[in-house]
Amino acid sequence: MLRSISKCSPGITQAPTLMKHQVIYGAPRSSCFAVLGGRNRRPIQRSAQQSALPSTANAASRTAIEDDLGVLAVDPQLADYAGHFRYRLQQYRGALNRIQAAAGSLEQFAEGYKTFGFTREDGAIVYREWAPAVQAAALIGDFSGWQPVWMERDEWGVWTVRLPDVDGHPAIPHGSRLKVRLQHPGGWLVDRIPSWVQWAVAEKRMGAGFDGVYWNPPKAEKHRWQHPRPPRPPALRIYEAHVGMSSEEPKVATYTEFKDTVLPRIQALGYNAIQLMAIQEHAYYGSFGYHVTNPFAVSSRSGTPEELKALVDEAHRRGLLVLLDVVHSHISKNTEDGLAGFDFGQKEEDNYFKQGEAGYHRLWDSRCLNYDNLETLRYLLSNLRWWIEEYHFDGFRFDGVTSMLYHHHGIHMSFSGSYHEYLGPATNVDAVVYLMLANQLVHDLLPQAVTIAEDVSGMPALCRPVSEGGVGFDARLNMSIPDKWIQLLKHTRDEHWRMHDIVTALCNRRYTETSIGYAESHDQALVGDQTVAFRLMGAEMYSGMSALAEPNEVVTRGIALHKMIRLVTMALGGEGWLSFMGNEFGHPEWIDFPRDGNGWSHHYCRRQWSLADTTHLRYKFLQAWDAAMMRLDEHYGFLSSSHQWVTHMDEQEQILVFERGPLVFVFNWNPFGFYEGYRVAVPHPGKWRVALDSDAWDFGGMGRVGHDADHFSDPEPAGTSRDRQQSIRVLAPSRTAIVYYNADTHTHWQQQQQQPEAEEQQEQEQGLGHSHSLHGLAPAATQTAGGLSLASGDEQSGPLY
Repeated sequence: MLRSISKCSPGITQAPTLMKHQVIYGAPRSSCFAVLGGRNRRPIQRSAQQSALPSTANAASRTAIEDDLGVLAVDPQLADYAGHFRYRLQQYRGALNRIQAAAGSLEQFAEGYKTFGFTREDGAIVYREWAPAVQAAALIGDFSGWQPVWMERDEWGVWTVRLPDVDGHPAIPHGSRLKVRLQHPGGWLVDRIPSWVQWAVAEKRMGAGFDGVYWNPPKAEKHRWQHPRPPRPPALRIYEAHVGMSSEEPKVATYTEFKDTVLPRIQALGYNAIQLMAIQEHAYYGSFGYHVTNPFAVSSRSGTPEELKALVDEAHRRGLLVLLDVVHSHISKNTEDGLAGFDFGQKEEDNYFKQGEAGYHRLWDSRCLNYDNLETLRYLLSNLRWWIEEYHFDGFRFDGVTSMLYHHHGIHMSFSGSYHEYLGPATNVDAVVYLMLANQLVHDLLPQAVTIAEDVSGMPALCRPVSEGGVGFDARLNMSIPDKWIQLLKHTRDEHWRMHDIVTALCNRRYTETSIGYAESHDQALVGDQTVAFRLMGAEMYSGMSALAEPNEVVTRGIALHKMIRLVTMALGGEGWLSFMGNEFGHPEWIDFPRDGNGWSHHYCRRQWSLADTTHLRYKFLQAWDAAMMRLDEHYGFLSSSHQWVTHMDEQEQILVFERGPLVFVFNWNPFGFYEGYRVAVPHPGKWRVALDSDAWDFGGMGRVGHDADHFSDPEPAGTSRDRQQSIRVLAPSRTAIVYYNADTHTHWQQQQQQPEAEEQQEQEQGLGHSHSLHGLAPAATQTAGGLSLASGDEQSGPLY
């Protein structure tokens, strides 16, 4: 069973989770609503997160622990669960004390890769493996003609072998294949891949049969880092990508190909971060990278560790943060090729895994880790430090966090919003403590790091600092939003869409905890389902996307709604944005990885970039719209703004108006209604102009809205419920989204601001280059209705249109 489809499987409800204290209008959980139903409520401002708890914290008295429970001040409703938070914090500090006693500090504890696996020590290669259950261990491989070189065991169950250099050369040549031979407690011998291996390869790329590889290239072959990490932007605009399926050709793409062909596209579109999936080695390609077998190893299907480093380095040069989609929620049950092979049924204190029912994830058909075990903690925390220090990743998206947080893994759970569902006996406190340690470590090592939780439940305090008693994530994925759009598209005609339902789904989040909004999930495009674009337009995407002829009704509707869905989700659905590779231009069809059932075909496991780059196809309009959305946030900073206020919802007319940052968004979802002189409340008096228009010709629209008109505000009529003193009159054509800015206080986002020549020359002399995503400079490519014009990333380009 594919691990990734389980998140959308029956029995797991991803609907908005309303907390018991939430009152829909102006509630503590959501700061989106303003004046609805005649009630005046001021939006509650989000407070900045405080610094995290120092790693040197010691166990304290109950009073001290209560003083550290800042989450209770953030949300007083949590006071009823103070005992749970107190116990959780005690467990965290107890684990931290154990770690400090064992290694001195959390940071030193997370340097396991400097001791375990293969290391260079005093003219020799030393290999260490924690395997207390086995009776004997030997290293085998090319270096020994696959004859066993026996190891010695210490009192802690750590097996060691020392291989002195031979004639000044390492005893194991770089690139050699190897395994560890273990004597099972039952007496027989089994061969396994070393658990800390840094690279693993297979003769048959789409099957199992992996060997570990000793990776220690000569100095001349090692990647030399050239570019610093970019600073963390005010708001994340994340491009989620799978390197293997990023080629248009029917094959597994390489890190080098992604670096050379896809990174320029991402920068040109205006994203400021990329999230790389399927980097940790996984024997089964069709798992989408989520059935990890070798957590420390770079997936060899796409290239070598040095080639991945070059990709990250180039992304940094282009001003892009790089996040790793890390899988610590479970491990592939594949014993031949992965970590699961070290479980021989031994007791849990000698095991990376839980035993019995607790050790098996029946929905994902995989193994569950033992987060209470000190060596498991060493392994996982060291894994995070490894990816940060060895590969310069800027943070992590933690996969499957819901499964970790609860003993029931979220299976057959419909989270209603009652706090006892999140904070009670069902909570897996050991896993929560691990996540607290992980977030503490990552931010201690790299204060600007980003950690994102993939959690569907909406656990309170998940994204509050550890210093407050929270779990410490910087943000969570707002997973209910994609499900809401699929639900509407599948079951409700768009003329029956209710504005209140849409706004509730988008705003249903804890205002004190950052959320990342996204309109569609990569899971929803897996075989058996479709992308949003394909669900909107279906077979018409094969024959009706020509820009040389008038579009038919299906295509007109599909393109209009695709743009509107993405913009309203970005503007109202969170404090960040995420989009999966290809969805920006409405990639058709679905995703189906090579497997027996499809003849090992890559046809549906690739990205057809040419669709967006072909000037006579309408995909170019969706791509241009996506680039414009990114540039809109770059210029006005609405994603990072705490001001979000829905001022008007009309269910009959299907009009939605809201403010986000300095902008006013006007959505007309009505398939038929065309409204002239529509009164829209604005926050400030003055002259308002169109900033972005989904109906513009550049975006495949009908061009019904004039962009050169000035909309002067006038006093709002007395007795209205919009709670604003001023309003403007606008044109709202059917199925359009139009964004307005105050021309008295802001400029249009297309008005590029040039640096003084002297300043630009100074930057070039200092080798600083340009970081358009952070300083408002033009990107290294021009996005027009004709497609992307890609460049090297060094030069400054002209306006977007």
